[in-house]
Amino acid sequence: MKAAYTKPFFAAAAIIIVDQVVKTWVHSHMYLGERIQFLGTRGMLLYTENNGMAFGWELGGEWGKLALTLFRIGAVAGIGYGLLHLIKHKYHRGLIMNMALIFAGALGNIIDSTFYGMIYGYAPVFQGRVVDMFYFPLIRGVFPSWMPFWAGQDFEFFRPIFNVADAAISIGVIMILVYQKRYFKQPHEEVSSPHSEVVEE
Repeated sequence: MKAAYTKPFFAAAAIIIVDQVVKTWVHSHMYLGERIQFLGTRGMLLYTENNGMAFGWELGGEWGKLALTLFRIGAVAGIGYGLLHLIKHKYHRGLIMNMALIFAGALGNIIDSTFYGMIYGYAPVFQGRVVDMFYFPLIRGVFPSWMPFWAGQDFEFFRPIFNVADAAISIGVIMILVYQKRYFKQPHEEVSSPHSEVVEE
């Protein structure tokens, strides 16, 4: 395997390590709900935990949590298989790298869901909560009175609280969507020139 195609595995490993180091630091040095501002009110660490998918989405109940964790494990296994397939068949290196980001992000959050409850003593295996911390409420305001449904309600951008793994997944997906024509372009068939010579034996 060429060295260029081993880079995605090192990138994925680095993302997983950084993700887990940040989560461990937040869990060890902050209390739930604590805020540490580094961009004033527009950027901060906000320690939260959620039972679900990226950016706090979730399925309710113990069975919902178990189903989501098992789905994640199946999904990351499929993504890992797909990544190996892309490398084996020498797909575009950008596509391979972005798939590695998605794989690393998914695996990073699986570690939380599968083991954190057991490690920190608050839930059995597969029932752990995902640690989130990055919060960037860049714009705050109120929807105008003429807007249907949300008139007069507060709005905030960017509302979700996320972690390194979430960011890796999002970057990988967005880059694949943006560069899909480049990543999945069909090779041009060779067209023989009318002036080319045909050599007969």
